[in-house]
Amino acid sequence: MVDVGAAAARGKQVSSRVSEEGAGWNCQEIGTFERLRPNRDSFTWLSPRTLWRSRNEILSQLFGDPSKEVRRRWVAAQREHGADPDLRIRIEPGDDFSFLVLGDTGEGDASQYAVVPGLLKIGEGTAFAVVASDVIYPTGSGNEYGDKFFRPYKDYRAPIYAVPGNHDWYDGLGGFMRVFCEAHALKIERQGFRLSPSGLRGLLWKKPDVVDEAALAEARTLRSLPEQQAMLPAPYWVIDAGRLLLVGIDTGIAGDIDREQGEWLRRVSADPRPKILITGKPIYVRNEYHPCAIEGGGTVDEIVRDPANNYVAAIGGDVHNYERYPVRVDGRVIQYIVSGGGGAFMHATHTIPRVDVAGVREDDFRCYPLRGDSLSFYSLLYSRRLRMRWLYITPEEGLELMSRQIGNTPPRPTPGAPVTARTKWAARLLGGWPMPFHLPVGRTFHRWISELSDWDTPPFFKSFLHLSVTGGLLKVRCFAATGCLPQEIDPPLEDEVEIPL
Repeated sequence: MVDVGAAAARGKQVSSRVSEEGAGWNCQEIGTFERLRPNRDSFTWLSPRTLWRSRNEILSQLFGDPSKEVRRRWVAAQREHGADPDLRIRIEPGDDFSFLVLGDTGEGDASQYAVVPGLLKIGEGTAFAVVASDVIYPTGSGNEYGDKFFRPYKDYRAPIYAVPGNHDWYDGLGGFMRVFCEAHALKIERQGFRLSPSGLRGLLWKKPDVVDEAALAEARTLRSLPEQQAMLPAPYWVIDAGRLLLVGIDTGIAGDIDREQGEWLRRVSADPRPKILITGKPIYVRNEYHPCAIEGGGTVDEIVRDPANNYVAAIGGDVHNYERYPVRVDGRVIQYIVSGGGGAFMHATHTIPRVDVAGVREDDFRCYPLRGDSLSFYSLLYSRRLRMRWLYITPEEGLELMSRQIGNTPPRPTPGAPVTARTKWAARLLGGWPMPFHLPVGRTFHRWISELSDWDTPPFFKSFLHLSVTGGLLKVRCFAATGCLPQEIDPPLEDEVEIPL
């Protein structure tokens, strides 16, 4: 079993907070992940077919989101087939145990496979793993799990659980439910056309793919060991690990939860044991607060903040980077974490303003990649794609520019990094400094034309979490995956926090 404490000690010395090499810049040797990839395909949103298959999110915004009703039908069907009334998964990992959390994994290309070697090394001996959001891109189809789930994690010798993200819902949750719950497709309720928002939505709504059962059975052989088996009772659940509960919620397409799920969440949260919330949408992200509405009234965060419920952390995917907000609530601290760096393209961090949400101080906030590395990466990307060499900002310049803009000390030394009129203008155009407009680097850009920002060479700036329960302490560690061989051998430790239980 790997000594994670020793690995973490080494990881601190080789992280992006110490050197450019730790961030993966000037990578001299590509990692072994290249040998794991089944092909050289690169995920892209530019394909008209991909965009058409992903139409349900836009339709839900225009004509209403039917996911709540579909979820109720899925959960009712699971209960009819004998699922635990509280949707509880009971495991016995022992008094001291560890597990992994990674989010937004399933692109199936280099950026996903680059995470695997470090994950297998740090994850050796862990009791289980959880995928927080978007198991499969683009539409959660059950026919795409082979190369985007079973193959990359075939050597992880423990169960993998998951909560669905919005992309998993583009398939009506059919693929997710078939793979993780062994549920068969819901019966389609056919209705005549009505001239109404729901009627128009029904004409255009993408129906779930018919699962190729033979192909799925073959894919399952990649994770067929007894110790790898996992079964979810429903798309939301609670893992009872004895000293700690993990509560996973399904936030669907829109990022909220239905009334029935809200009632269940209140019920299972009343258990006084320490808990971690796993959610498809983060509550704090990009210096913004998204408490997650519950149908009928109230929010998920009200439940998390209630001291009687004893939540110590809330971890969400959806945004493809790492962020941590230690929020003080009634004299205690709850760690709100974004963990969406498990495989999909990287969302910029240099556009995150100076942090002040919920009273969190900038010096207590952590993110990966560092804002300066994010700025440098996007400058490199745009300078190449637009053939504008003057846009390029070196990593050293990026850290100095962002520290001046944010008003903090550079996270790693930037000796003599020049700040010139050119680099200032480049930073403005890339969204790092104030300007009425800038080149598209935000989520809308990624959602529609991410081909311009997807890449298959290091550094990838991917990440995953290792959580351990030892004595009365929970340790949360964020390890990086750059795609470079040195970072596979010694995964960089980008953040670490201890939480008393």
